[in-house]
Amino acid sequence: MYAIVNIAGKQFKVTEEQKLFVPLLDQEVGSTVEFPNVMLYSNGEKVEIGTPTLDAHKVTATVLDHIKDEKVLVIKKKRRKGYRKLNGHRQQYTQIEVKSIEAA
Repeated sequence: MYAIVNIAGKQFKVTEEQKLFVPLLDQEVGSTVEFPNVMLYSNGEKVEIGTPTLDAHKVTATVLDHIKDEKVLVIKKKRRKGYRKLNGHRQQYTQIEVKSIEAA
């Protein structure tokens, strides 16, 4: 059984008891969060496709941790002008564990 769900503007294929990293969510560690934007649901023999979402389905997950990704360096340079700029960025993610995929 799996579902394709929209989490914070991105689509993820999730199964039960799966751990994954999603864009930063505004939830406390240990809290339960529900995602009602299920776009596709499959239980093995039947596939349901939403237009655009399935109203009777939802995915429930638990927030495990908030982390930062590795640093990405952004370098700007204009040759022969003496212009150099170095900037770093660390993307923030939330680790969740999918507890259940509820169907109607």
